[in-house]
Amino acid sequence: MEMQKNGYETGRLNLPFVGHCTFAKSPVCLDWEAIDADVAILGAPNDMGTQWRSGARFGPRAIREASTLFSFGHSGAYDHEDDKLYLTREQVRMVDVGDADIVHTDMASSNANIEHAVRKILAAGAMPVVLGGDHSIHAPVIKAYEGRGPIHIIHFDAHLDFVDERHGVRYGHGNPLRRASEMDHIVGMTQLGIRNVSSSNRDDYDAARAAGSQILSVRDVRRLGAEGVLEQIPAGAAYYITIDIDGFDPSIAPGTGTPSHGGFTYYEVLEIIQALSRRCAGNIIGMDLVEVAPAYDPAGVTSILAAQLLMNSLGFIFHDRATDKAHRK
Repeated sequence: MEMQKNGYETGRLNLPFVGHCTFAKSPVCLDWEAIDADVAILGAPNDMGTQWRSGARFGPRAIREASTLFSFGHSGAYDHEDDKLYLTREQVRMVDVGDADIVHTDMASSNANIEHAVRKILAAGAMPVVLGGDHSIHAPVIKAYEGRGPIHIIHFDAHLDFVDERHGVRYGHGNPLRRASEMDHIVGMTQLGIRNVSSSNRDDYDAARAAGSQILSVRDVRRLGAEGVLEQIPAGAAYYITIDIDGFDPSIAPGTGTPSHGGFTYYEVLEIIQALSRRCAGNIIGMDLVEVAPAYDPAGVTSILAAQLLMNSLGFIFHDRATDKAHRK
């Protein structure tokens, strides 16, 4: 299509409030046998694992709507600090594949549907980006990567999420990293932002470390800086990133079920992801972002934060992949 010199397409301006509300205004692909893209956005609107304030089931819709703010018809996104153009069509092809089906009160069936959807995305050769839902959705998502290891999980969160079982509950939003650690294709974790009093006890922390987890608080991360954190992450694995929005401080992310003060700022998380991308963009094989509960944030800033973080992260990853590919030629 002919482009004007200012970089905008001719034809429809396609402002944020116009059109269908897919992530980043990406094309819809509801035929999971016909996914042809670099990235597939999947909603997993399940919050049956929530222990306190529910509402994260509406997170995927809210994040999709917020993402339209950054996607209104221009070709790519220029970052003057990096002097780079991100998210061009040449760098990354993205589709929105809709949501996994959630069966109310049936966690097993809902998790099976999430796992099935992620397996379809992986079989198509696309990178899954999953919008939660509470953090329980991470367990079926990472299970879908079976046979694709070794995988190291990068986990941003206020909470350890390493509870084994309470009153028979093994798949709530306090369990997913424990369930992941039990899978053969998971070889370790770097858990960032863990802080304050929370649902995990000393035994959970001991179990996490025994399973190969490196646990860093917000203050640890600030002391180390992004490059120092990167030095703590083992090289040579594939990396999966799971982001609980309550890893951020509630002053910028109030729309979540379990807010915890003393959290990250936006750039603290973004710069770690950017540093990881610079080191090994081709080895970042998936992401999920969970626990956005829009009802607790009338201004919508939590959903905007989630969308902006995902879009910038995808911009870094696929720009760095394209650069690495060009250098290999």
